Amino acid sequence: MKILLVLPDANIHKLSVGPLNISFREAPLTATTLAALVPEDLDAEVSIIDESVSNIPFDTYFDIVGISVLTGTAVRAYEIADRFREKDVTVVLGGVHVTLIPDEAKKHADAIVIGFAEQSWPQLLHDFAMNIMQPVYKQKNVFIEKLPIPRRDLQKRMGYMAPNTVFATRGCKAACDFCSVPAAKFGWHKRPIPDVIDEIRQIKSKRIVFNDVHLVEDVEYAKELFKAMIPLKKKWGGLATTRIGNDEEMLDLMRQSGCVYLLLGFESINTMSLNDINKRFNNVNDYRNVVEKLHDRNIIIQGCFIFGMDQDDKYIFDCTVQTINDIKIDIPRFAIYTPYPNTTAFKRLKKEGRILHEYWPHYDTQHVVFQPAKMSPVELDNGFRLAYRETFKIGSVLNRALTSAYFPITFFGNLAYQIYIWRLQHDPLRIYQQTYYKDALCHT
Repeated sequence: MKILLVLPDANIHKLSVGPLNISFREAPLTATTLAALVPEDLDAEVSIIDESVSNIPFDTYFDIVGISVLTGTAVRAYEIADRFREKDVTVVLGGVHVTLIPDEAKKHADAIVIGFAEQSWPQLLHDFAMNIMQPVYKQKNVFIEKLPIPRRDLQKRMGYMAPNTVFATRGCKAACDFCSVPAAKFGWHKRPIPDVIDEIRQIKSKRIVFNDVHLVEDVEYAKELFKAMIPLKKKWGGLATTRIGNDEEMLDLMRQSGCVYLLLGFESINTMSLNDINKRFNNVNDYRNVVEKLHDRNIIIQGCFIFGMDQDDKYIFDCTVQTINDIKIDIPRFAIYTPYPNTTAFKRLKKEGRILHEYWPHYDTQHVVFQPAKMSPVELDNGFRLAYRETFKIGSVLNRALTSAYFPITFFGNLAYQIYIWRLQHDPLRIYQQTYYKDALCHT
């Protein structure tokens, strides 16, 4: 059996030099994990293609193609699926977008997988081998104990700035109104710490990245994990919330376990906006304190901010840029408020007639897809791009980088965004012009 696992191009930041493409993100775990879950008794030949860094081999024969679908990659995923099905190749679609809108995905697949796939994917492959594959697979329970080690050997070598990704927890207990995680009802799950440590120990590289949505959601679990990591002497990065500033023991253990980088969801400097999106635990008055505590422990901060929430007006952009420079967030990142399908935000905005369209490629946090409350879509887009330009001017970059414990990393990390800013300014379609339509798949 020849199996191809595909991650459609998500237009993630990348560096292209001739035929070489290197993604600035960490290597995704989806395809490598699915590859590891392929039953050994099938004696299958498995290939992985992340279209962000490699080309899809449409002219190569495969028995079955599995495609993981994000909302922003849905249209491209369906194009890929349709093209393989025209060649009589069996196509399976899964991923968060399929879980959110299964009826849409069914039109482009021989089978779909809803939710997690640790049991359903191997079952699907066995059924396919016996010619009894069902149209829908949805496992009832979550099993993340004793998982096989992801097939990192199958991912493109030199394709990612951070090639060694692991996870300890899955899901999130928070309920941010725009987020697809609570909308997909993924719940909250923890891997046994010995399983995580064993996987990390097998990674030869000194550097790893956790892709958990919220690694420190369970404080006691996180502390035990970090204690167990100390002897491994790894360097690592991951995601957290600003609440970590309230726990000195947690911060010390993070540093002792090798943490050198954290992505924090500050989201906004507007308290009312934070309240609106159900992120009340973020305290704007504590932002400087959190930054200082992490910098005291030589931890680099990538700070994420969202523009376009209902309490935001046109002054939010300059104020955010000023705050970032004042408290010296090492590497800022901006997003446009994006109501993913079937989220609380999407349902509310659609009811209010404020969803501009369902052109899924623009549901990537980098395009305006709804009518903001206190500015026009054009003003939101212009302010978003202005924030990027102002924040990454060389003077601002030096102001933040010169105080960083890792100046080269912070400085060149900021410079790398210049590539993205150039792309942002030359994007030919910033705001999709057509009003709301029901079948986005008619448009590319």
